[in-house]
Amino acid sequence: MTSPSTTPPSDPLDRDEARALDAADPLSVLRQEFVGPLRPDGRRVAYFAGNSLGLMPRSARAAVEAVVTQWTDLAVAGHFAGDHPWYRSDEPISDRQAGLVGAHAHEVSLMASLTVDLHLLMASFHRPDGARRKILVEPHAFPSDRYAVETRVAIDGGDPRTDVITIATAHPDLTTVDDVAAALETHGDEIATALIGGVNYYTGQYLDLPAICALLRERGIVIGLDLAHAAGNVPVQLHDWDVDFAAWCTYKYLNGGPGSTAGYFVHERHGLDPATPRLAGWWGNDPDTRFDMHGQEHYVPRPGAAGWQISNPSVLAMAPVGASLAMFDQVGIAALRERSLRLTAFLERGLARIPGTTVVTPADPERRGCQLSLRVPGSASALEHELARHGVVVDARDPDIIRIAPTPMYNSFEDIVDAVEALTSLLA
Repeated sequence: MTSPSTTPPSDPLDRDEARALDAADPLSVLRQEFVGPLRPDGRRVAYFAGNSLGLMPRSARAAVEAVVTQWTDLAVAGHFAGDHPWYRSDEPISDRQAGLVGAHAHEVSLMASLTVDLHLLMASFHRPDGARRKILVEPHAFPSDRYAVETRVAIDGGDPRTDVITIATAHPDLTTVDDVAAALETHGDEIATALIGGVNYYTGQYLDLPAICALLRERGIVIGLDLAHAAGNVPVQLHDWDVDFAAWCTYKYLNGGPGSTAGYFVHERHGLDPATPRLAGWWGNDPDTRFDMHGQEHYVPRPGAAGWQISNPSVLAMAPVGASLAMFDQVGIAALRERSLRLTAFLERGLARIPGTTVVTPADPERRGCQLSLRVPGSASALEHELARHGVVVDARDPDIIRIAPTPMYNSFEDIVDAVEALTSLLA
């Protein structure tokens, strides 16, 4: 894939140019498939917070209403009757995730929410043994990930103050393969598990996961990934990278709605081995014997990642996920990634001309997703509120970071002009 140039041209952003780019882009029509907040004059706001909550696909409403109608009309019989029986409705939705994360269909499933899934997966895969008891995490790890890791260490009798190793970095904001190699040189024989974010929520850096996973595998370290900011944003190849487990929320770039059911991955070498330990529950059981309350006294997990499911997933929470993933099926992550590169390069070009600010996200397009994190003077939260008053929605991380994510499904080049003009005016 050819990456756009990161060198800003001499001319500033031009609204006519942006409109021409939108008109020439065949994927710009996707924007019409989403609904979102409006300005007082009825125009849609320039929404750049898809890294926190994606906009609602128009098809999501019908998907939820179909579940409600089936519930109304069939009640308990809706589990096995109707157009989409609930009993196995998670399976076709889950399968659609496979191409987005580079996995076989039997290596992915849906369950609970992201941090819950990380707890459940670490219960299986973090197995302290002798001197190997520690967990490796990235700097700027999302706080909930750190809480989960510290809890896992404490449950296993360790000390979170010493048994959670944070990668030390030469750069204050970014993590390199060399940084990981240095951490392994010092602590490699003590680390049992690594939990690394695919795209860092704070900086927007897309870590060099193939190289990092190779280093961890050489050391015999269990590899876990948090793909909250990567799934649906950047190309991922979990199976080929030999990742042990991964999890992601579906409400950011996957547009599944607030609190939508999370996705997760278990490599087939574990998922197809019934001896791999896991927390058991009836939904991870063979669907043909789930209701066999007397004939099967002991848990027999389903082959693949679905064997980690514990309870039946919320059909209402899955419905919008299925509607959104159907759109990803139609467009494909490769086409979305190409559009993302062009949108983000256009945004970078505009931000380069705002005095007193610095983009902390890597300049290399291959090392970032669609998010650019901008360090600004003054309070990031105050600036976020002022931008919202100007019809531009971004996300602040105090004290001084504004996260701007031009999402290829629904953002336009003209949205970017709106954002850059508002930022320039307010920071002047």
